[in-house]
This record gives sequence, C-alpha cells and structure tokens, in this order.
Amino acid sequence: MSETTAVPATALPTAALPTAALDVEAWTCPAPLRDRPRVVMGHGGGGALSAELVQQIFAPAYGGEVLAQMGDAAVVALGGARLAFSTDSYVVRPLFFPGGSIGDLAVNGTVNDLAMSGARAAYLSCGFILEEGVELDVVTRVSEALGAAARTAGVQVATGDTKVVEAGHGDGVFINTAGIGLVPAGVDLRPQRVVPGDVVIVSGAIGVHGVAIMSVREGLEFGVEIESDCAALGGLVDAMLAVTPDLHVLRDPTRGGLAAALNEIAAASGAGVVIRERDVPVPPPVANACAVLGLDPLYIANEGKLVAFVPREHADAVLEAMRAHPLGADSVIIGEAVEEHPGMVVTRTGLGGTRVVDLPIGEQLPRIC
Repeated sequence: MSETTAVPATALPTAALPTAALDVEAWTCPAPLRDRPRVVMGHGGGGALSAELVQQIFAPAYGGEVLAQMGDAAVVALGGARLAFSTDSYVVRPLFFPGGSIGDLAVNGTVNDLAMSGARAAYLSCGFILEEGVELDVVTRVSEALGAAARTAGVQVATGDTKVVEAGHGDGVFINTAGIGLVPAGVDLRPQRVVPGDVVIVSGAIGVHGVAIMSVREGLEFGVEIESDCAALGGLVDAMLAVTPDLHVLRDPTRGGLAAALNEIAAASGAGVVIRERDVPVPPPVANACAVLGLDPLYIANEGKLVAFVPREHADAVLEAMRAHPLGADSVIIGEAVEEHPGMVVTRTGLGGTRVVDLPIGEQLPRIC
C-alpha cells in the first residue's frame, strides 16, 4: 500500500497539459441521452446504457437459462464436467500503450473473465478483423504480443479466423477472443451468493489502465509515465481458492471500473454495499490525472485487478494469500455487504458523510479495451 493513496492529490499545474495539442472538439460525449433511437458510444461503456442494450434487445432475442447468469463467463455442464465459457472483443486505441497492447488485452481480458468464475483458462479462439492498409509489421507486433501473453497465462490459442474490411471501415486491428476452462469441484462464484457481512477486497491500485490509455491517446503528461495494469489473474485466483473454495463472487472491474462492478453485484444479490473512500487504493498519478480531467477513479477501467466478496470468517486468510502473490501484493479490504439500502452502493467519505455510487450511464473514457 506504500505506492497508493485514497486521498485525492492536488491537481497538476495547467502547464503540465499540452493544451495546444488537444483537439477538444473531436472528443465524444460519454454520457448521451438515454432515449436516443440509435447506438451511441455509451452503449459500449459497461454502464447503464450497456445493461439496457443487453436486457432490452439481446437477452430477449436469445433467451436461455445459461445466458441469464449474466456473469463474466457462462458456467455450463458438458460431459460430466463444468466448463466456463466466455468471449470478448477488443477495439482499443492506440493499439500499443505503456504496459501492453491490444494483443495483451485480447488474452488477459478473456482469461480473467474465466478466472472470475473460478476456472483456469485452457484454450482460446482468436479472430482478427484487419483494416485494409494496416501495416503487416503492426499485425506482426500484435500477434507476437498476443502469443507471448498466452504463454504467460498458460493458455493455448487453439483456433482462429481473419477478416479484412475496406479502408475507412475499421481502426487498424480489432480482435475477438473466446475461451474455455474447467471450473473446479466445489467452486460456485456468482453474485447471488453475496450476503450481508461479506467483506469486499480489491487486489490493488485502481484506475491505472484507463489513465494510461488516455495519457498516450491525448498526449497528456502527468509528471511520470503511467503503465497499464494489464495482466492475467488466473494464478491469483488459484491462490485465493487454495485458502477456501467458498468465495462468493469475483469480478474484474474493466469497463465502468470498480463502481460498475460493485453495482452489478449489489443489483444481482439484493444486498447493499458500503465502501470506505479512504481505503480505496488510488495511486497519486491516477488521482492527479482524474483531478485534472474531472474524472472519478471509481469509474476508470482496470485490466489487471479484481474485486472479491468473501465470507468474513475467511477474509483475513484470503487477504494474506492475495498479498503473497505478485498480482495481489497491494490487496486491501475496502468495505462490506450490508442489509441496508439493498441493491445500492454507497461510499463513506473522509469527512464522515456518505454518497451514492451509481452505475455509470456511459463511459468516461471511450475505446480503452
């Protein structure tokens, strides 16, 4: 915890921002009106608009008990085994950023979705959508990064597909990955298992990935280079399950950040959630960047962190195991599930007050995963 602080740092001097290089008129509003008849960027942000798109259009069209799980991965029974199955698409811009690339994201994002169900990823599919005119050197770099990330995560890319779209109809490289893995016996991770008294643990500093993307995309400087936290969390989850299989739910707070993950869990479980603002680990560079840009770190995407709801009797042992793992060294308890205000997330501020942490409408930073 020595590298983080929950107290917002003083904003950087305006001279630190290359305002002449910013094209503010080209920025996209992340919170559009919700009654628009067309798709807007906020529909892909992981917040309320995304939820409405799924609940009002996709879920009624597809149906099925498995889809109704609405988790990071679906858990299905097949041939006597329980499999976790997940898919995700990656449209990040820029393709390469401090701490990773779209290739790393494509592996780690899907591996982590499987890990949140307790499964260790075994196989991935990989689909590339390439824009006509993109340099083959770029495709090579992305592919090599993807392969290296897969080897690090201990997963095999088993099948794939490639499509090319006309120039102007893509953004260089888009990637879709799907993954499968086995869920160990006795593991049942889903938000419906959350009960009042559960302890909320986050595995480290939040907001790093989103700010890293924004810094290179807009040419912003914050005094130090901010690197994405992109990483595969399967090993960390294994360490937690080795303490007890009775974890209640895990989520990786990607689009919509920690706030969206907590709201989804609260809504699905019917429990209230209280977090302590001072205990949420926000690194000083992220706090500085958010202060300058008018953003809330709770809503910024992460790509190498998880949030866990753990029965109180196991919380200390699970926290100790997390801190012993390299990807959980800065893990900290930030709150608990409560009986009050069911389905709602609130934070206790440093001044002793409380405020509601809503599900975001759209997204603060578009195209970050």
